[in-house]
Amino acid sequence: MNRKPAPSPAPDNYEDIIGLPRPVSRKPPLSMSSRAAQFVPFAALSGHEETIKQVVREWKERS
Repeated sequence: MNRKPAPSPAPDNYEDIIGLPRPVSRKPPLSMSSRAAQFVPFAALSGHEETIKQVVREWKERS
């Protein structure tokens, strides 16, 4: 079976969009905490916050 690649929908040089104004969202901007929450599932150090809280509790008990 010999298939041809699909034609490119736009030229590679982006001449059709160069110079267009930047799109403006109709949605209100997210708060910092909401923006950060988007990345929580991808946190590299899962469990890190709980460990820090435990260390702080232990430190306060010794003081």
